[in-house]
Amino acid sequence: MFLSSRLNRMAKLLPSALVATGLSLMAGSASASGELHVYNWGDYINPAVLDKFSQEYDVKVTLDTYGSNEEMLAKIQAGATGYDIVFPSVHMHDIMQKLGLLERTDINKSPGFENIDPQFLRSKMDPKGEFCLPYAWGSVGILYNKEEIGGDISGWKDFFALPDRGLKIAMLDDMRETIGVGLIVNGKSVNSGSKEDLKMSEKYLLDRKSKVSAFTYDSVPMVQSGDVAAAHYYVGGMYYVLEEPEKLGFVIPEEGATMYQEDICVLETAPNKGNAKKFMEFYMQPEVAALNIEQQMNGTPNVPARALLPDRLKNNVNINPPANVMNRLQIFEDLGADLKKYDRVWTNVRTAQ
Repeated sequence: MFLSSRLNRMAKLLPSALVATGLSLMAGSASASGELHVYNWGDYINPAVLDKFSQEYDVKVTLDTYGSNEEMLAKIQAGATGYDIVFPSVHMHDIMQKLGLLERTDINKSPGFENIDPQFLRSKMDPKGEFCLPYAWGSVGILYNKEEIGGDISGWKDFFALPDRGLKIAMLDDMRETIGVGLIVNGKSVNSGSKEDLKMSEKYLLDRKSKVSAFTYDSVPMVQSGDVAAAHYYVGGMYYVLEEPEKLGFVIPEEGATMYQEDICVLETAPNKGNAKKFMEFYMQPEVAALNIEQQMNGTPNVPARALLPDRLKNNVNINPPANVMNRLQIFEDLGADLKKYDRVWTNVRTAQ
């Protein structure tokens, strides 16, 4: 696995030879029975899953990647019509459905949908799963170097105290995630539209900005090398923790943290809707979801798939948190007009000297 993180979000695990946009996977014969064009977050699916689908169904699969929900939406709205399935976060699922960009698949009527834990039907626009399929989820916490710190840390208070000891920290270059930290530590919702709440978050971040050495998505190599002692990061970083457990650690902060969830959705303009739905049904197979999660290091809404995971993942409290930890996690919702308030706060935080 190469050492860079997800293009603009989570650390996922994709061999470097397959990172390039436009990955094509082809079953044995030169002529496939069809095609499937996948548009996904960078490094957010195990290539073995795409290869398995390609071989079993004799379908040519191409993969393009994006770095943010907004990038993906902009491209679709600009007229990109070649893609079949996308993987929006839940709040973007809602936005795209409101805009009429998604196909109703009735995936909830397909065999295998009973494998999906109902708590992951989080979309306000699609509460029954008539359009999209819950794909994967995870937490956003702190990845840290035990050797640099001299042990473990438990939350945001410890994290922001590290620079007082001469150690460096990094935060995500992500508006919602970083403003979310300021909201969480002040006991507020990460979806708050209150000007007072956002001012509180802004002050919290500005008071600590001088302590933050970098706002970046590419902090894993820095934490591994010790150049940065700890970084605000995705649970995908557990891949590296499990490789070097004596050196690295990951924690879901005791004060609270965010979680993410992406869904598999078929575009209304999809040229291969049959193969797109076939892929959704394929992904509901427990062994397929488990194959993906074992390499991705995040959680799965597929209940039987969890039982197939190796113990090091199944019993890991960061990858599969217990109920009391889940209760500390917040997920982003569509902000609507309040998004402009967040834009202003983020501009102030990022441009402050």
